[in-house]
Amino acid sequence: MTEIKNPAASVLPDTGSNLSKKEQVAEMFNDIAGKYDFLNHFLSLGIDKGWRKKAIKEIQKVNPKQILDVATGTGDLAIAAMVVNPDKIIGIDIADQMLEVGRKKLADKNLTGTITLQNGDSAALPFDNDAFDAVTCAYGVRNFEHLHAGLKEMCRVMRPGGKLAILEFSHPQQFPVKQLYKFYFKYILPPLGKMFSKNDKAYAYLPESVAAFPEGKTFIDILHQCGFKDAKARQLTLGVTTLYTASK
Repeated sequence: MTEIKNPAASVLPDTGSNLSKKEQVAEMFNDIAGKYDFLNHFLSLGIDKGWRKKAIKEIQKVNPKQILDVATGTGDLAIAAMVVNPDKIIGIDIADQMLEVGRKKLADKNLTGTITLQNGDSAALPFDNDAFDAVTCAYGVRNFEHLHAGLKEMCRVMRPGGKLAILEFSHPQQFPVKQLYKFYFKYILPPLGKMFSKNDKAYAYLPESVAAFPEGKTFIDILHQCGFKDAKARQLTLGVTTLYTASK
């Protein structure tokens, strides 16, 4: 089967940079790390918390004790996963400053005994085969430089019968939500993001990368190509975001 191409791979935070997409993404998130949590909740009107809860409810179905959170950022999804009473959660990310913010949150919540955050690349996960009962990722796969490699690695480290849960932005199709969403993403979000983060590229990159990402059935087909089975897509909040689930 021919590998489905990922148009988002060519969308870069800084088209004038000589750095790879991975390096640019790490640099971008390191730069906005201090404002990331505030902007996440502010720009999504707080709805992002509910999206994470729905993702965790999906992995809860397999009673996971060992959980891997890929592109963990500041650890919000890893922290949300504590409700399933796991033995261990490992969060990986390529942006060290995001991880530092996350570690401070874990210390404040006394969660450092259960959750560990470490630098790691989705395309080369430093874990054994079948090491985790569940693998999660919130708004990170869109930023993978090598989408198929990252998903194959996530499949490799998840045990047979385990559960995958991925949250990613998508495009509403219903009128007038579709039109309002496009207007917000193009004209409201970038200037607000720039104003608060002081980064003029991060929140311009966001809508561009979302627009290019292969969502819905195309992404389901990619998950199947990468070794997952029973992949499903569930639209949340009228299609603003999509929750993808799969097993192995």
